[in-house]
Amino acid sequence: MDELKHIKKIYFIGIGGIGMSALARYFKFHGKQVSGYDKTETPLTKQLITEGIPIHYTENIDLAPKDVQWIVYTPAVPADHKELLYYRENNYTILKRSDVLGVITNSSFNICVSGTHGKTTVSTMIAHLLRDSGYGCNAFLGGISVNYNSNFWSSEKNTCVIEADEYDRSFLKLSPDIAVITAMDADHLDIYGTAEAVEDAFIAFSGKVKPGGLLLAKQGLSRTKDLQAPSRMSYSLDDSNADIYTKNIGISGGSYSFDVVSKDWSLEQVHLNMGGLHNIENAVVSIAVARRLGIHDEKIKKAIASFRGVKRRFEYVLAPVAVGEKDRPVFIDDYAHHPEELRALISSAKNLFPEKKCTVIFQPHLFTRTRDFADGFAESLDLADEVILLPIYPARELPIAGVTSKIIADKMKKAKVILMNKDEVLKLLKDETKSEAGREFLITAGAGDIDTLVQPIKEIFEKTN
Repeated sequence: MDELKHIKKIYFIGIGGIGMSALARYFKFHGKQVSGYDKTETPLTKQLITEGIPIHYTENIDLAPKDVQWIVYTPAVPADHKELLYYRENNYTILKRSDVLGVITNSSFNICVSGTHGKTTVSTMIAHLLRDSGYGCNAFLGGISVNYNSNFWSSEKNTCVIEADEYDRSFLKLSPDIAVITAMDADHLDIYGTAEAVEDAFIAFSGKVKPGGLLLAKQGLSRTKDLQAPSRMSYSLDDSNADIYTKNIGISGGSYSFDVVSKDWSLEQVHLNMGGLHNIENAVVSIAVARRLGIHDEKIKKAIASFRGVKRRFEYVLAPVAVGEKDRPVFIDDYAHHPEELRALISSAKNLFPEKKCTVIFQPHLFTRTRDFADGFAESLDLADEVILLPIYPARELPIAGVTSKIIADKMKKAKVILMNKDEVLKLLKDETKSEAGREFLITAGAGDIDTLVQPIKEIFEKTN
């Protein structure tokens, strides 16, 4: 951390990214001059500006500050970005986000949460647990906590909760005292090439756990025997072969109650006020971390009950109404962009509302991911009653010949499927409400810009009801 004392001005290229914005907020909190560039204006970049961080949206060397000591960038920024090239050509200190996070955390007690899915909710739940209980932590999260409307907070406690990102092998720069692995499914094959290479990276991450540290790994991960750590425990939703699991799960009004069982301890009548069976499993490992840190049982239960989730992770845009109130559609928004995430999302949602017809609006993310996992997407989406597929969100990629949302639709066998763009979706929903056809239960899912549909859809439903 000593080297950070001499750094006064930092410029972020891609500051609107969720991980980058957390770092920007960290440095702003610690009195550094922070500014940045991003490709598009978003609610998050607007919020950063209100917090005193200047941002521009044009690749313009004239707007890029010259008197900065560090340039921080994300791998999602193209290599030929004009500003990045300028800084390279003029020998500025240029660092990846993961390098900076490694520097910040090299002298702290670190809880690092990894996994191809689930890591955002788990890291946010752990950070909330530590904050709400009074234990304290610094949090670097990959999503916006609903409780605090932020992806970063600071504390005098020299403990960091970090979402450990596997993209570009970034998480291998970290040094966990407690590590979590939620999943090791194939993803980012444009980076890794093969599923085995993805697994190799997680195994290498497990080997980064410090002496005396602990690895908490989901029960049933492939190549479990290859995972490395001084100490290891497994967790599960309800598999009694795991070291930590749940019993006596109850459902009421979109919320859950359950008991957590370990060979050494138990925690009874835990209440989780958010949907998704996978979120009960996320709570299990979060509780295990809190127990490891010595947090009192009642404080743990209070924190779990008050956890309001992460924006765009099984987020109730319109929650189920109480008995006796006028009925309206249930509307959930989620970041799910991998077949396994979609499977968990749709199956959990239908488990909560089995009597309602489930419509999923899905926006595939990346041409390569759509091509590589078309079969898996089709199988998961077939769990819904009806699916509306939007065009693929390209993000950093150029189109691939023959790869469109239709390749998913063509493989689906059960659910009714329609191909539409965003404007057509809004027109369809407006027309339905005019005819009083309406929807019972709607899910929007994807990691692109599908979130821009959420507020317009919510307004359509609210006007009708």
